[in-house]
Amino acid sequence: MTGGHGAGAVVTGAAHGIGRAIATKLVAEGLRVVVADVDAEALGEVAAETGAFAVAGDVASPDGVGALVAAARDRLGDVDVWFGNAGIDRGDGLDSTEDDWHAAHEVNVMAHVRAARLLVPRWVERGSGRYVVTASAAGLLTMLGSPTYSVTKHGAVAVAEWLSATYRHRGVVVQAVCPQGVQTRMLENASGLQGLLSRDAARTPEEVADLAFEALSHDRFLVLPHPEVGGYYAARATDPDRWLAGMNRLQRKLEDAGVLAGPGFGASVSEGSSR
Repeated sequence: MTGGHGAGAVVTGAAHGIGRAIATKLVAEGLRVVVADVDAEALGEVAAETGAFAVAGDVASPDGVGALVAAARDRLGDVDVWFGNAGIDRGDGLDSTEDDWHAAHEVNVMAHVRAARLLVPRWVERGSGRYVVTASAAGLLTMLGSPTYSVTKHGAVAVAEWLSATYRHRGVVVQAVCPQGVQTRMLENASGLQGLLSRDAARTPEEVADLAFEALSHDRFLVLPHPEVGGYYAARATDPDRWLAGMNRLQRKLEDAGVLAGPGFGASVSEGSSR
């Protein structure tokens, strides 16, 4: 098991929500943990409460990721497990600006690519390492009203899939945690979309963290806090047109209910700097 007692782990987006819960769980289970987030004040609180080592910074740039990996190696000796948890949602439907798309892509996709560039070669050399991506059910399905989130979370899953297909025979385990509604700031800011996101019952961050920790004991790629998502994912792959027709019916219902403003323009789910 990569990530057993005493292993060195990094959790990004650790100041709030799922990231904070994962960091708390890992420390409680005996791992040595480095936590990172752009919210330095809240991150300091997490470090004080858990005993994790805080590295404030932004994983949305090559320099930010590089500084975090260097600090983590200096603190831990080496990184055994990387929880790429930071994520954002920006913009509203087709009104999302170029800056919205760029920001979402940098955090939700490129942060994983940049971390993998620095981590995977060493893991291959030593024959072990684990990268856990907090993606989303939106990365397997879609999120109505939020194209930036949907597209970049699909990208996050795709990065994880590629890494797994390429390096699993060299001891690198890659996993994607894909929850639906979780009781975080994301859900609080979802406004009328809360019912959709909580359709299969919103999980607590602690429940997701428990599953993420449990996943360290196996190598299965998908970690689904909402098991129903597996069925939706299979249905989408089996009959895409039927799936899309069903999603469009839901879109129209949300428009009629005033939750989404109209075709192409909608209330987006704001996730902040971390999950």
